[in-house]
Amino acid sequence: MSTGPGLRERKKERTRAALIDAAAELFSRKGYDETTVAEIAAAADVSTRTFFSYFRTKEEVLFVDNAERLRIAQEEIRRRLPDDRPVDVLVRTAQRILATGTFTSELFTRLAPLRTRLILGNPGLQGYALRMLLGGQTELARGLHEAFPDELDEITAAAMVGAFVGALVAVIMQLFADLPEPQEAILADRDRLLTELRRGMDVVVDGLAAVGGPRADR
Repeated sequence: MSTGPGLRERKKERTRAALIDAAAELFSRKGYDETTVAEIAAAADVSTRTFFSYFRTKEEVLFVDNAERLRIAQEEIRRRLPDDRPVDVLVRTAQRILATGTFTSELFTRLAPLRTRLILGNPGLQGYALRMLLGGQTELARGLHEAFPDELDEITAAAMVGAFVGALVAVIMQLFADLPEPQEAILADRDRLLTELRRGMDVVVDGLAAVGGPRADR
């Protein structure tokens, strides 16, 4: 039987998933600060060295699903169409992220409520989340400016991205903060999550529509 790249990649994905599952369970049961990398590795039945071949820190595990959304957003901004306005690109970016299921995937459903609870109670994680959010926004603002060099300066691009991302993050935080059992509630009503995210997107788009000309139909 072949042991080519396909099998190796599947094994790596299983190990990565096991580390994420182990970390989520330990963070939920013991707390974030009280959980060590060694404990996560042991629970996933791998060595600490193996953990660090997948993740640099515990924080990376907790925020692992964010990287895919950032990748999608960067890709969509680079693919701007000739007649696009900045707000059109931001709307289409958000729509693609919602359509891919990254906001309703099993991974997001499990990690997002836990992440929200841990962030609210842990100043260190609050700082990490803020740095990661600002770093991602900086990358997206740079990409938006480069996509519309004649229409947006760096400040305007940064303001647009900040307003857009901030609105979606605020919606998620509010939804999870109001739910006594957020993971179970989101699993039971994923349509509500998507509906509220789209509503938050509409609110901020109405404020951004004047930038770069009239808004295209959504």
